[in-house]
Amino acid sequence: MPSEKIVLLGVNHKTTPVEVREKIALADGYEEPLVAMKNIDGLREYYLLSTCNRVELLLVTDSESNIEDDIIDFLFGEMVSQLDCRQYIYTLYDKEAVHHLFMVAASLDSMVVGEAQILGQLKEAYRHAAHLGCTGPLLNKLIHKAFSVAKRVRTETAIGSSAVSISYAAVQLAKKIFGNLADKSVLLIGAGEMAELAAEHLVGQGIGSVTVANRTLARAVDLAKRFKGKAVSIDELVLQLESVDIIISSTGATDIILHKDDVKSVMRARMNRPLFFIDIAVPRDLDPRLDEIANVYLYDIDDLSNVVEINKSERDKEAVKATRIVDEDTLKFERWFLGLAVTPTIQALRQKMDSIGQVELDRTLAKMPNMTDTEREKFNKMVAAITAKILHDPLMYLKSESCAGRDNSDLKITTVRELFGLTDGKDER
Repeated sequence: MPSEKIVLLGVNHKTTPVEVREKIALADGYEEPLVAMKNIDGLREYYLLSTCNRVELLLVTDSESNIEDDIIDFLFGEMVSQLDCRQYIYTLYDKEAVHHLFMVAASLDSMVVGEAQILGQLKEAYRHAAHLGCTGPLLNKLIHKAFSVAKRVRTETAIGSSAVSISYAAVQLAKKIFGNLADKSVLLIGAGEMAELAAEHLVGQGIGSVTVANRTLARAVDLAKRFKGKAVSIDELVLQLESVDIIISSTGATDIILHKDDVKSVMRARMNRPLFFIDIAVPRDLDPRLDEIANVYLYDIDDLSNVVEINKSERDKEAVKATRIVDEDTLKFERWFLGLAVTPTIQALRQKMDSIGQVELDRTLAKMPNMTDTEREKFNKMVAAITAKILHDPLMYLKSESCAGRDNSDLKITTVRELFGLTDGKDER
């Protein structure tokens, strides 16, 4: 069997409440924990991923070692009791660990399936681990394979093309209306969480500028700083409409704060350039009749929710295709990994057969001193051909094992070694 095993331990948004996850999140970056892990006996290679939704350790350990308790102690320390740790943490081995890593990289294990952020987080975590010498040949191959699986999923499916959050749906609609958002500006009215998220997505799409209007100016200033924008008073709202393109409203007002007549007068000053309103507030902030004005587009939270539900259905269909890709590439990696166990036995078997053939050939040729070089070459080829034919069936027997599972692999390797008298029972890469 391989002299190593792959182990993945972690907690995520599915298994562990946020109040526990936040206790083990990396507040000070990757370097300190990665360096500290060098003191754990039995670790050959390791990699650590920490995001707001998961903390996972991917390890290569000695096949006979059992360091899971040490890793759990390292991960949780005294912050969470050992009993509680066991109900939160998941531990996966070999094929299951590989499959999970590929699912994470392909964003099939994310809170929002298909989001692109996780791949960047994986790459950043890998850069830190590789820089500190924590990864080696096996993890380097495995993690790069995870990146290629994610790329294949993005290329061969449309899993990332549909908006599945209210805030992201708003941004996708804005792109449909305006196309390139680089020269556009957004006005946030109020400081609701979904409005903030929509602004984050817009900034990620390269929006030109952000303005924040709020009844509490100090809150507007704080939020504007976050997006490198400017803050204005709520009383300047109508005036600001002359220069912005996208308005996201999320106040706690009980009445309409912007009426049809307010916007109609602004459109004349704007020379009828399009205005896109997103009303995320409940009750609504914006007059539903805004949609009656030419070149004014109004979407409320129900409109966005409908977009999200339609897109979730489409994304679920793409997730089925993406999971098939992950399953295929997991199987390919498993075959390669199990092949590591077979290789030393194949090499030993070939060496023994070649050695026997060479000894018998030399003994025969010693009795035929008058043989020409041409005749000697023919004898050499004959012995090589006989050896190859003898080896064919046992080699096929061993190689066919690489897709049948580790336990069966061990049994076949043991059988071949005993049958052909290969005395060294320890296979090492």
